[in-house]
Formats: sequence, structure tokens, C-alpha cells
Amino acid sequence: MSPLLRRGEPVFKQPTTNSAQLALDTILQKPVLGIPSWLLNVMEQRCIERFAGVGPGEYRRHPDDVYLTFQRAVGTCLLDQYLADNPLTIGDHGFESTPLGATTGANQIVVDGYTIDSPEALVNHLEHVEFVRLRERISNFDMPTRVREIIDGERRVQELIGPSMLKSGYEFIQFPTFAYGIYGYTNYFMAYGLYPEIIERHFALQADLATLNNRAAAAAYTEGNLPPLFRLDHDMADSRGTLVDIRSLDRIWFPHFARCLEPLLRTNVRLIWHCDGNLMQMVPRLLEVGLHGFQGFQYEDGMDYPRICTMKTRTGESLIIIAGVSVTRTLPFGTPSEVRSEIDWLVEYGPRTGLFLGGSSSIAPGVPWANLQIMVEAFRYYYQCGRSGR
Repeated sequence: MSPLLRRGEPVFKQPTTNSAQLALDTILQKPVLGIPSWLLNVMEQRCIERFAGVGPGEYRRHPDDVYLTFQRAVGTCLLDQYLADNPLTIGDHGFESTPLGATTGANQIVVDGYTIDSPEALVNHLEHVEFVRLRERISNFDMPTRVREIIDGERRVQELIGPSMLKSGYEFIQFPTFAYGIYGYTNYFMAYGLYPEIIERHFALQADLATLNNRAAAAAYTEGNLPPLFRLDHDMADSRGTLVDIRSLDRIWFPHFARCLEPLLRTNVRLIWHCDGNLMQMVPRLLEVGLHGFQGFQYEDGMDYPRICTMKTRTGESLIIIAGVSVTRTLPFGTPSEVRSEIDWLVEYGPRTGLFLGGSSSIAPGVPWANLQIMVEAFRYYYQCGRSGR
């Protein structure tokens, strides 16, 4: 028993149903017959209810029950985020009453009483508030408590979703991120260009704290018997490429990103990256750091899926890929035959081991029902037959 866990404390119990075992074997990159499905984050409540076989309005009345019935009905084998509340924030035509924030059109951005109306105001807040707060969190970090929090959180969700799905990791591993969600895009990226030494100091302090957290995460994986997969997620690109010049990331972000992940890279945990936008310049760099694969892919923005699937980890292993039907092109605007063809293409060019199927991201309202149906039917086919029927 680890000194970080007390004797008799519950640990994560991995389910052993066929679907959950297929997900685990795929994570471990064992040869398997079927191809497992990753969670579907359908945002239109009527579609969720239809798949779940319940009446109109039931999702709003019983979101957890209907959400889980839906995930089971569509054949989900692997779930990293529990997103039962997400569809409750959206109507049939999009977000309807979300308060305006730093990245969604707020007229004024105020953080801890500081009005962020210039890059200098942002730097002032970083130096006098945020850096102080980060140093306090580093000084007060409690390793045993954090290990217990991680294991308990993962165990609770696994117990909630039941034995047909395997819960894998999301959110509890940390790394330095862009702070545009706090300060807004304009002033944050002006500060990034004008005061790179301040931004790097922010990355460094984030990484100092993340290193402590990730030591706890590594212990949680080892002592808690957690499934060895974690999806890292932070939007760092748009359709044109990375949000900042890749050379600046090489100088001031990647070194801190790499060092804070080292505790996990010494374990058997496979770290994968969620892809939004055109991340092709980042892909080889992320692999060099030690990541094990990718999820998402906006093919229409230049993400070269066949090429990525031929790449290897820095130790020469094949990648883990959660391949997604395009939620910005094929699902909303394609025909059912085009949806099926894209899924066949994902399987054809995907890695021989370590392949999951899903949507490339959240599926917004308005996707034709026939397209959702054919997607789920194709997932069931590949779950049962794998590549043998191609």
C-alpha cells in the first residue's frame, strides 16, 4: 500500500464487460477484433431522447438517466468527459442565454477588480495578483489529498456510468495554457507579443504547479489502478495554424509543457491531445515531448489524418487515435452515404491498433437525423466486425 493511500481506501475498479474490455485492450494497443466507440456529445436534446427511446422533454427532467441511456444506446465503450449538463445549455438553434464573457463579446473584462483594457493592464494583474496566487498554491500543495481527489473523482464517474463503459482521464492533469479565457483574445495576444518574458513567467509558474499536480496524478494512476489513457485539451490553433508563431512556442511554451509532464511520462499512461484547428506544426513537437496520440481532427482545415496515423511516438510505437467524423462539415452538411464513407476512410487509414471512433467534437443542433443514424450504425458495425468486413 502506498503511503499516499490509507489502508482500506477504495480504488478504481475497472469494469470487465466486453465493451469496456475492448476499450481497455485498445488503449493497451493489443490486437482486437472490434473497433470501440468513444463518447458522442450530441447537443440536440430531441436527438438524445430519440436514441434513448424516451419522450420529448425527458432529458430536461432527468438529464443523467437519459444521458446514460443514450450513451449505452449508441454503443459508447470509452468515456472521458461526463457531459450530461452540456445539452441543457443550448437550444435548438444554439446558445440562447449564456452571459457574455472574455471570449464571447463582453463589453468590459474585469478580473479581481482589474479592468483588462490593455496589454499593460493584463501584465499588471499577472504580476500583482496571478503570480502571487500561483506561488501560494505551489507552497500549499498537498500531495496525498490531491492523489485521493483524483482517484475518488474517477471512481465516482465510473460507478455512475456503469460497467458497459470505461472511464478514462480528462482534466486532472495540468499544463501551462494561454490565458485568453480570462483576459480575452485581444489583450492577451498583444501581451504575448509585447511582453514575452512576462508570459513565459506565467507559463513557468503554471508548470511549477502542474509538476506537483502531475506527480500526484502519476501516483493516482499507479496506486488507484486507473485506465492508462488521458486526453489533454487546450485550443491553440485556428483554421490557419497555431494562434501564435510556432517558433515562439518552441522558445517559451514547449520547454515548460515538457517538464511538467515528465512525472507521467515515466509511467505507462498514454497521453493524447485534442485537435482543434490546424495543428500540423504542433503534431511532431507533441510527439517529441512524449505524447502517444491524438483525438479530433478538422480535416477541412489541413489536418492530414492519413499522414498522422503513420507517425510514431518518440519510442517508436504506433499512435492511439480517437478518429472523429467531422462535426463541422460531414455530419451537418453531408449525406448519409458521405458520413458512412468518411467513417470507412477513418478506419482504412487509422492505425492497426489503438483506434477508436467517434465525432470529431461536440455535435451541434441541426445535424440531420439520418446522418446521426448512419454514424451510429457504422460504429456498431465496426464494433462487431472490425476491419474484417472491409
